[in-house]
Amino acid sequence: MKRPTIHDVAAAAGVSRGTVSRLLNGDRYVSPAARAAIERAIAETGYVVNRAARSLVTQRTGSVAMVLSEPDQMLFEDPNYSTLIRVAIRRLAERDISLVMMLAGNEGDRDRVIRYLRGGHADGVLLVTTHAGDPLADAVAAAAPAVSCGAVIGRENVIPYAAADDRLGARQMTEYLVSRGRKRIAMITGPMDTPGGIQRLEGFADVLGRKASRKLIAHGDWTQASGERSMTELLERAPDLDAVFVASDLMAAGALTALRAAGRRVPDDVAVGGFDDSSVATSTLPPLTTIRQPLAEMAEATIDLLLALLDGAEKPAPVVLPTELVIRESA
Repeated sequence: MKRPTIHDVAAAAGVSRGTVSRLLNGDRYVSPAARAAIERAIAETGYVVNRAARSLVTQRTGSVAMVLSEPDQMLFEDPNYSTLIRVAIRRLAERDISLVMMLAGNEGDRDRVIRYLRGGHADGVLLVTTHAGDPLADAVAAAAPAVSCGAVIGRENVIPYAAADDRLGARQMTEYLVSRGRKRIAMITGPMDTPGGIQRLEGFADVLGRKASRKLIAHGDWTQASGERSMTELLERAPDLDAVFVASDLMAAGALTALRAAGRRVPDDVAVGGFDDSSVATSTLPPLTTIRQPLAEMAEATIDLLLALLDGAEKPAPVVLPTELVIRESA
């Protein structure tokens, strides 16, 4: 059978080809009766819109690019990304928009992403985990309407974003560890060129002041391996530490591995707190006390911002959502 065309739809609906075309291109001035007839004819004929032809008229591709500025293994290691992707696919599908996943973890990948977007292959861009000083953010924002899940450092007033209140969450965790009588509290941060890395350290220091010494701070890169490595480093520097706040659950899982290898009991010898409340937090032994960031709500808000831009809205205001302490056995 040959593929049904717009002419077949028009004939089945008893309307002109132009009326079908106007409906498919989003024209509001199609009568309810004609709209119903056309939709019925599309279902009966099995007609599928030719996106390439449609884009010539609408100047829209029907797709949005999600750009992840991390090594590709993080996409599969960190469960936070699966939540973001799941929400984005669902919300965009409601508008008949497809999601294109693009990785930009190295210079070659970044160049490819920029060429793709400058070529007009996506209507908008969803940035994920950007790094300070990375020219990718500016290049992307110049090529297409762009939003970010998490602030873009130095571009907070340029690129709309939705984020959790990282500094508040870090204060909540540190205050809790202090309230449990812990005296030597260390921290494993995220990368210090990311908003989560910077703001969670700031919240930690807000509570501890001068007690937040460099000796008790190590820097990870969001991976589980970096959490294990950083915890080993902290134990060598400060063997008397009795608590550690880790800036992500995935890194906290690595820290637990290092503590077991060193013969430290959790929470008896060392209390451990994470951040995210991802699926990792309930799969560790012991389960993690952590900070819940409302990731699904953040993803929803980020997509709302992007859809608003695609609909022609002025630059929307950022959305910052509160965090919540979740207490489990690790602290």
